Amino acid sequence: MAQKIYTKTGDAGKTSLIGGTKIPKSHLRIESYGTVDELNSYIGLVNDLLSDEPSRATLKEIQDRLFTIGSSLACDPEKAPAMKIPDLKESDVSWLENEIDRMNEFLPEMKFFILPGGHPTVSTLHICRCVCRRAERIAVHLHEEQLFVDPLVIKYLNRLSDYLFVLSRYAAHLLQVPEMAWRPRINGQ
Repeated sequence: MAQKIYTKTGDAGKTSLIGGTKIPKSHLRIESYGTVDELNSYIGLVNDLLSDEPSRATLKEIQDRLFTIGSSLACDPEKAPAMKIPDLKESDVSWLENEIDRMNEFLPEMKFFILPGGHPTVSTLHICRCVCRRAERIAVHLHEEQLFVDPLVIKYLNRLSDYLFVLSRYAAHLLQVPEMAWRPRINGQ
């Protein structure tokens, strides 16, 4: 018999961090790792849409790092030292930078702001980028509220949003979809 997915322990609006500490489901820490989970789901969707195998492999690695980040954010900071939680490394950020540089070699210089769209894959990548920026803002908010968040988490999310932006351009390039330039309307023209 399969294990039941529902426990009924959260019915009163509380949940447990890794380590057992109970907090409200509305807590900023829950919002932070919930947003990382949302991002991970969107990245899974975009991975299903992409046909470029190197990009797909990279996204799988990113999903793994997002689980690492989610673990870090979901852990009671006071109990974390006694637990074995996967950790993020500075090399994870460098790896994203290398991937950004690799894709940029194929892309024209950006001379205008780009409107999201042109193809479902490109649009979904822009959604990923936006959710990633929101995850970063929430992590920064945690830090500002004196609630522990590893500074490397914030740095990784910042670089990941850059990666997702460049991947959206790279996907458009591979799909031969023209980038849509934003042409601001000035003085009603």
